[in-house]
Formats: sequence, structure tokens, C-alpha cells
Amino acid sequence: MIEGKLKNLLCKEQISDLFHSYKENTPYFTNQLAAGVSELTSLPLLKSLDELLNIWPREIDVHLPDAQDEISSIKTTSTEAKQFHNNKMALLFNDANLQSSILTEWLETLRIEMGFSSMTHSRCLIYSTPKDGGTAAHFDQNVNIVLQVHGEKKWWIAPNKSIENPLTRHTAGLECDPELESYAMEAFPDSMPSDAEEFTLTPGSLLFVPRGAWHKTHANEDSLALNFTYSVPAWIDMLSAAIRGRLIQSTQWRASVDGLNNKMDTQKSVEDFSLLLHSLAQDMPNWNAEQILSIIEGELPS
Repeated sequence: MIEGKLKNLLCKEQISDLFHSYKENTPYFTNQLAAGVSELTSLPLLKSLDELLNIWPREIDVHLPDAQDEISSIKTTSTEAKQFHNNKMALLFNDANLQSSILTEWLETLRIEMGFSSMTHSRCLIYSTPKDGGTAAHFDQNVNIVLQVHGEKKWWIAPNKSIENPLTRHTAGLECDPELESYAMEAFPDSMPSDAEEFTLTPGSLLFVPRGAWHKTHANEDSLALNFTYSVPAWIDMLSAAIRGRLIQSTQWRASVDGLNNKMDTQKSVEDFSLLLHSLAQDMPNWNAEQILSIIEGELPS
């Protein structure tokens, strides 16, 4: 697939390697990018932290030093952010694509080229990490394509042996989300797994971070990086959307869930719900996977 924006980043063989890494849920790393990457690196948003702060109109996330993680952060303004950065706290500029039509185009085109659903939550994140700053070991539900723009930054990535296809984030050593814990295969480690692979990113490096993999970072010098971040829906999300789209047409399914405060009304509610579930069970054998995908995604490749 040599179309759109991937060919502006990578050669044919590299694109093939990237897709292989995605399918295998393993990291992909390269220092050899195509000249087309300059369309990104020349953006005013990415020239320097000072220029970014001068033009950034919205709040900025500051990662506090207690956890060195997004789980512990505060909001600040562009006029105050530099002081936090000088005090060794990383800054996160969320949804940078909202400030750049070029980033918006890249974000959406890469989503389509990677084959991600139109239900994907896509956004560009800019991380400004001071020297010796970084993020604690964690995993999340996102797929990330990371472009290092300024400075040197180390990444460590390790396979997640505790869980496959997580639906939310977890930071090592912190309390686990109960739902996440419910489908984990084993307890999560309290620190970065020892079998982590190390990557050193310098200006012009690209790193693919697979969904669910453990990762942490450390900036060897002041660093600025652009992330194309994709929260790709799971099949459970696709089915939920299809069911809602189907059932929302029914006045019975749209009725309020009530009458649960006494035995007689509760029994009536249980009977009504049972009838609805029976009706759904009878209808679902007539559903067609391709039709559902076509309704949600539009025309599928033939």
C-alpha cells in the first residue's frame, strides 16, 4: 500500500515491515525516513517549544513529578507552561491536529492507510519532555506512531504477558482498574518488565508502539515528539454500535428502566426485559457481518 502519507515517511519495504509489526503487535523502529517527513517537521507547531507555546491557544497538561505519568497531571496555560518545563515537568499538547490542517490530513490519511475503523478515536499529541524527564512504565489501549522531532529520547518496550487487547490504561505499581483486572491473565508487574527492548530516538526517528505493550521513556536531552495516536475500536465496540443503531428504532427498547423499588414492579420489569431479549435473540441470526460493517464504515474494499 504505497499511497497517501505512508509513502512520504517510508519506502515500500519499510511500509511492509510496519504492517508486519502491526499484525504481530510488535514495535517497529527506523531512523531512515523519506524526504516527505519535512511536511511535518517544518510545521510552526514543531519548530521549537518556545514557538509552540507562542501559538498554542488552549490548555496544556503538565505531568507532575510524583508519578511521571499522565495519571498525575494538572492543566496550565501557555504563558505558565515554560516554568513547569524548566522545573523538569513534561508537557502534553493534546489534539494538536485541531491547530493544523496538515496534521488533520496526515492523521486521517494514516488511519485509512493503516486500515483502522472510522470509529477510531484519532488525535495528534505533542510531547515536550525536559532533559532527564520521561514517563513511567505503563500500557494502554492505543496504537501510536511516534515521530521524534527534537532531542534524544530513549524508549523501552516490552510484550505484555498479563493481558491481551486491553481496553484501558494501566501504570505499573498503581491501583488497577477493576474491569481491566477482571480479564487479566495474571497479576501486573510493579515495574518495567526485564525483557524490554530499548530504542534511542533522535530527530527523524520513527517508532511504532503496539497496543497493550509495556513502555516507558527517558529524555537524554530536551525533547519534542509528535504522536499519531489511535484508539481503535474493538469488536465489542462495533457490536455495541450495531445493536444500539438497530434497537434505537424501537419504542420498547427506548423505554426507561424503572419500577425496581418494589417486588411487583420489579417482576414486571424483568418480564418486559426478557421479552425484549427474546426478540433480539430471534432477530440476530438474520444479521450479516458485512452489512453491519458497511453501514458503520461505508463501502468496503471489493
